[in-house]
Amino acid sequence: MSPPPPPLGRGRRRAAQAFDEALDDADLVTARAALAQGRWQNARSLLVHTGDDWDRRGHRVTVLAAESHTAAWAREWLLAEPESAEASVLLAVAQVRRAVRGKGKPARAREACQEAAGRHPADPTPWLGLLMLECAVGTDQDAVRTFEQVRARYADHHHAHHLMVARLAGRRTEAGPDPLHEVYDFAGWAAEQAPADSPLAILPVIAHAERYRALAAAGHASPDPAASGHWAGRRARQVMKAAFDWWLEWELEGHPRRLVDLNFLAHAKFCEGRGAEAAALFHRIGPHATPAPWSYPDRDPHTAFAAARAGALGTA
Repeated sequence: MSPPPPPLGRGRRRAAQAFDEALDDADLVTARAALAQGRWQNARSLLVHTGDDWDRRGHRVTVLAAESHTAAWAREWLLAEPESAEASVLLAVAQVRRAVRGKGKPARAREACQEAAGRHPADPTPWLGLLMLECAVGTDQDAVRTFEQVRARYADHHHAHHLMVARLAGRRTEAGPDPLHEVYDFAGWAAEQAPADSPLAILPVIAHAERYRALAAAGHASPDPAASGHWAGRRARQVMKAAFDWWLEWELEGHPRRLVDLNFLAHAKFCEGRGAEAAALFHRIGPHATPAPWSYPDRDPHTAFAAARAGALGTA
């Protein structure tokens, strides 16, 4: 039995403020819209043509999997093409996203990821899905083991490194600020291991923001990131300068998740008080804001992004 169509329309205000995980991937937006109406052939074509561009494949699968109807349509697709690795991984990650939202069973999602991994052993995407699950509900050991599976297939996986940074940043918050915390070591190690043109060069900035989130949530930092002083120390300034200099040299217009990095970097530069540098980043971001890190620690991300952008661009 086919799933029902999604509800039509949203309130104008909600639609205007909606963050879109697809970012600027127009082909992904088109395939997602078709999938919402049960036309899974568009998603099939998109994923097949993505090939072994693993960062792009991971981005597209996780975005498609976020929709509430995706699991049902992926099952329809599997009925039509029982051997499809694309249908299998889409179903697996859709079940992961449901489990993370508390709508499905983690054990079933784990099984689906293992099955998808067996259909395409070289693909890190099923393991990315499993890593999303383990970082949300699993143990530290499970998360590390799964991350190693992703790295064994693609050592520079962008999304996987972001997930691990967010997970590690939440460790040992009871001790308060610690410039030698393991998340900084991990991010620095990953950036050093990556090729010169890898966006993992910005990972230390991600680590700094994620650690702020964890510390602020635990009451060890001000809930106002710009006033917290977290971005004012010598180490923080060095990290931010290195990341901004890397961006000026490489930029990487074609990377599917570069706008995630740009939001983190703009947030860091704004909190650091470097308005001109933040303004350059806001121009590149355009309309493609992301909830993180503007929501950190518990702020309304729309309001925080708009205020920071206006302040940096002088339109406040």
